[in-house]
Amino acid sequence: MTASPVSDASVAQLADLFHLLGDPTRLRIVLACLKEPIAVGDIAASLQLSGSLVSHHLRLLRAARIVKSERQGKQVFYSAADAHISGVLHDMLEHIAEPD
Repeated sequence: MTASPVSDASVAQLADLFHLLGDPTRLRIVLACLKEPIAVGDIAASLQLSGSLVSHHLRLLRAARIVKSERQGKQVFYSAADAHISGVLHDMLEHIAEPD
């Protein structure tokens, strides 16, 4: 059985997604959102980054549907957009942890 061809548009979208995740700061932010929804201030504190920098990256990540946001009162909490995002990242973390 052969794999079905992937459209140029899909390849471009996937490349954009990997480009966004290729930035170490953005990747650390997404990884911080995997366990449970987390507020911007908590992400910034745990990663020792400014809140404005975290917010900037989260806007890009949300636009790419990598993270989603949910407002609770005055705070916005971020989490992985869906099981696909968390699954890919967990799988890749397991992959790099494997011995050569």
